[in-house]
Amino acid sequence: MNHHVVIRPATEQDISELYELMLQYIVDFYKQPVPKERDLKDLIHYLMENPSSGLQFVAEHQGELVGFATLYFTFSTLKVKKQAILNDLFVIPNARGKKIGQKLFQACLEYIRENDFAFMTWETAKDNKIAQSLYNKMGGKLSEWLYYEIS
Repeated sequence: MNHHVVIRPATEQDISELYELMLQYIVDFYKQPVPKERDLKDLIHYLMENPSSGLQFVAEHQGELVGFATLYFTFSTLKVKKQAILNDLFVIPNARGKKIGQKLFQACLEYIRENDFAFMTWETAKDNKIAQSLYNKMGGKLSEWLYYEIS
């Protein structure tokens, strides 16, 4: 695979391929249960139809999607600006090691900077050393804030 990869916002024409990529990400990579097809496609549609809620970028190589990134938008009261959460960053296994993840990350970063967001946050698994290496290389810093969750 050469390095000619196009990073661009997802469009209606990408939905079936993006759906398949997101399934790989959810089920194969993160070992989560298979979501209902309608629910996942509804999420993709929702982001396309509600750009104030978020945005998905795709990585395209020779007409085929090989990766994606999802930004969700919220607000920072302390900064009195919008903030973005980089919720997903995924590249298919046979396209890894070719700086596609870096290009997707860079597209997200450029988007938030061009649109005057306060910052972009993200999380990764404690044992995902490959992702941590990318984030460190891209200039990311561990937050001073602790991340909690509850279901």
